[in-house]
Amino acid sequence: MPNEFNERIIEEFRANQGRVGGWFEGARLLLLTTTGRRSGVPRTSPVGCLPDGGGQVVIIASAGGADRHPDWYHNLVAEPRVTVEDGVFTYEAEAEVLTGEDRDRMFARAVEADDGWAEYQRKTDRVIPVVVLRAVEGAHRLNAESFAEGMKVVHDGFRRELAMIREEITASGAGIGGQLRMNCLTVCQGLRNHHLGEDTMLFPQLTPGRPELAPVMDRLAREHEEIAELAESLRLLVSATETEPGYLLQEFDRLAAELEAHLRYEEEQLIPVMAAAGICDTGRPRTDRVRPGAAGAWGGRRVRVA
Repeated sequence: MPNEFNERIIEEFRANQGRVGGWFEGARLLLLTTTGRRSGVPRTSPVGCLPDGGGQVVIIASAGGADRHPDWYHNLVAEPRVTVEDGVFTYEAEAEVLTGEDRDRMFARAVEADDGWAEYQRKTDRVIPVVVLRAVEGAHRLNAESFAEGMKVVHDGFRRELAMIREEITASGAGIGGQLRMNCLTVCQGLRNHHLGEDTMLFPQLTPGRPELAPVMDRLAREHEEIAELAESLRLLVSATETEPGYLLQEFDRLAAELEAHLRYEEEQLIPVMAAAGICDTGRPRTDRVRPGAAGAWGGRRVRVA
């Protein structure tokens, strides 16, 4: 049956592109839609998640340490094809329940990042399942009514993730845990994919017949290179075995500041042009407005407007 508490979170999540307040403010959440194993009806649940790189995320069937697995877990065991909403994109994924050493290694990484997971395990005799969600090849639907809005949604997704990672670095103490490393590596890869998509898909659509945009595009291209260098430096830092968190935070803040200035400039300069060019309609969402490949700007994925 619908859970009133969950329904409020789902509504807030969808209305605010993945942001929620209250108990879960600042937490990494996704909306997981499974198929009811008895009813066959889609069931949506808000679930905490951990980035795992390569188009993967990890979820943990803790149920707050209850003695029974949550219903969504039983559903995805029966039907592993699920739908994921991360606030920026909606996409199909395949769920795999980890077992043995794979499960234990991933659970330990989660506990290292947040010992609340260990507290949940101590409360129950069941082994809390760990599940990997792997994005299925194909269209990711951008959670926006236009590509102008979509640019802001994608940018705000990066802003939100950077803010969470900064808090994690600050709280990391003397060392950098495995999940924090993964969070940093995932956002660096996401930036690279996003800028590659803009360079190869979005920008070439805007420049023909608009010579006045030449200096804007030159600046954006330069900034993409500068941000790529900063992201690579950050990647090397978090990949090293002995990186001092204070130095990592300093370099992270440098990347975040450069990126924020870049995102603001891009929004100021390109969103009005996109609207005027008809690349982004502000009317009712329609998937047939997007030319094949046009949405590669959004994280290197083929995207359509939701």
